[in-house]
Amino acid sequence: DDTGKYLGEKGHEFGTVTGRQRRCGWLDAVLVKQMTKINGFTGLAITKIDVLQGLKKIKICTSYELNGEVLDHFPANAAHQEDLQPIYETLPGWDEDITKIKSKEKLPVQVLQFIKKIEELVGIPVVMLSTSPDRDDTILLKK
Repeated sequence: DDTGKYLGEKGHEFGTVTGRQRRCGWLDAVLVKQMTKINGFTGLAITKIDVLQGLKKIKICTSYELNGEVLDHFPANAAHQEDLQPIYETLPGWDEDITKIKSKEKLPVQVLQFIKKIEELVGIPVVMLSTSPDRDDTILLKK
């Protein structure tokens, strides 16, 4: 959709070989939570959060609807996967330029709310955050 195209263009999400635009969309916390359990992750790194700045609202998929039933997991059945409808929670966006910020304390409150919501939904802490494509614009949130 238009949001996915916007995120892809702003984040420069194009295949390095083919040049094709990658499919982009809102964070799917259900899938991230499943992957953290399967892989034993103990912390998340969020990169390219600067791509979200300027959006009035930011959505996170918190569950799915399948034939009138709410699911808190991604079903293994491929036929069911095709019929899933994401259920989103909407958070406030921010306009402040967060590139070059190097400490958690200087981040807009909306960024901190976004991080906290991810931690709540996924069940592990966000330990690293990058605020621009520049390697130096990385904040270590937790050790």
